[in-house]
Amino acid sequence: MSRKETITKRQAVEKELLLEQFKKTPIVQAACEKVGVGRTTYYRWRRQSKTFARKADEALLEGTLLMNDMAESQLLTLVHERNIGAIRFYLTHNHPKYGNKLEIKGNITHEHKELTSEQKKLVRKALQLAGLNKQKHDQEIKRRKKNN
Repeated sequence: MSRKETITKRQAVEKELLLEQFKKTPIVQAACEKVGVGRTTYYRWRRQSKTFARKADEALLEGTLLMNDMAESQLLTLVHERNIGAIRFYLTHNHPKYGNKLEIKGNITHEHKELTSEQKKLVRKALQLAGLNKQKHDQEIKRRKKNN
């Protein structure tokens, strides 16, 4: 077997091990350390192979879902054990009655101030530079004045 074939075979094994590790530990740095593959190598493999990148994304998602299930299970265990912090966290994030509330009160007023002649010139110039029709712009201004 040639040197290139040996490297290719070793990399295929490392890739599979890394994908399996992602399913258990969906953190790139941690998974790479456990398998003995550098992060830069992992990202190079991703760039070189869309198939590997897709498989890695799927494995990371599977690992993330597993971690979410484990965390939720631990949280529910703490709730059953009457841990007040866990109970509070659960209710805050899962029941609208206990969630964070923000109340805003106030009045909004809109003051319409007429543009100065200098501002009107700048608007016309901007519209002209933007390629908008000055005539259509003037018609729109007249329509708005009529409605106000």
